[in-house]
Amino acid sequence: MAANHCASMGASRTMTAAALSTVAFERSHSIEIDAPAEAVFDYVTNPQSWPEWLAASHAIDSANRPIATGETFSEKWHIRSGEVSLNWVVRAAIRPKLWIAQADTDFIGPIVIQYVCEEKDGGTLFTRTARNPARPKPPTQEQFARMDEEARIGLGNIKSRVERRAL
Repeated sequence: MAANHCASMGASRTMTAAALSTVAFERSHSIEIDAPAEAVFDYVTNPQSWPEWLAASHAIDSANRPIATGETFSEKWHIRSGEVSLNWVVRAAIRPKLWIAQADTDFIGPIVIQYVCEEKDGGTLFTRTARNPARPKPPTQEQFARMDEEARIGLGNIKSRVERRAL
C-alpha cells in the first residue's frame, strides 16, 4: 500500500559573508514501498537510476552502482531556462538508512539531497528531502506545486520499479 505525503518547507532569511540576503529552503516527500530497505537504498543511491524516475535528470556520469561517501558524479538537468550541469559530492552514505549528496550551483546556491530509508511493516518508508541552504530568493507557489507534482510522480516511479524488482 502506498502512502504519499509532503512535509512543509522551512524557510528563513540568513546573511552571507557578503551581507546578501538568502533563503534557506527544505521540502520533503515520502512514500511506502513494499520492498526491503536495502533494495530501495541501492536503487535510489545509484545515480544511473535517476533518469528512470526523476523527470529533470536526463544524463548521468557515474559508476553504475550506489555511490559511497566522498565519491563524486555529474548530472545534467532540464530546467525551464535550459540545461544545467550539476557536480555532486556524496557527503554521507550509511547503507541502508541514509544518503546525502551536495551540488553547488550558480542559479540557486547549494542543493543538498537526502534519502532516508526506514523499515516499516515489512517494507520501507522512503523519504527524499531537498534543501537549498542559501537560495537567492524563495520559491514561488508555482515552483512549490511543480516540485510537489514532480516528487509525487518520481516517488511513484521509484515504488513501482523497486517493487517490480523485489518480486
